[in-house]
Amino acid sequence: MAGMDEFIDRLNPDMVVVTAAAGGERAGCLVGFASQCSLRPVRFAVWLSELNHTFRVARNAEVLAVHLLGREQHGLAELFGGQTGDRTDKFQDVRLREAYGGALVLEDTPAWFVGRTVTRVGGGDHIGFILDPVEWGGHEDCDGPLLRLSDALTIHPGHPVD
Repeated sequence: MAGMDEFIDRLNPDMVVVTAAAGGERAGCLVGFASQCSLRPVRFAVWLSELNHTFRVARNAEVLAVHLLGREQHGLAELFGGQTGDRTDKFQDVRLREAYGGALVLEDTPAWFVGRTVTRVGGGDHIGFILDPVEWGGHEDCDGPLLRLSDALTIHPGHPVD
């Protein structure tokens, strides 16, 4: 698929951290596959790898929280992208609070929303969670550039991709 690589290599999406809590477990991961997917009603899709800890917690959660990261938050991206929740409590030293439906909101991110899972869709090695936003917030003083894929290329995934 060399031709498709030429297309994909030009993309540079914003990275987000998705958090989930269910059954006494909490999880979170760095996600590069996320986008608004409907205008009316507003819907947002996040794609989680079936192999990671966050997927296993998210499939039992009623809500997920999605957080934008500022470009200067590479350390937070490294924590949620370079560690696996199978071995690490990623939330141990992170400021967070509980939001709608028990969602975990990372306090120091520029913007976030909590979404109720409307449906899930297969898409290869990732599952798309279609979210209905029910609560949102952020910091007005954090209006700098967002962390993008090109900023996160040095992060080695905490979980293998296959």
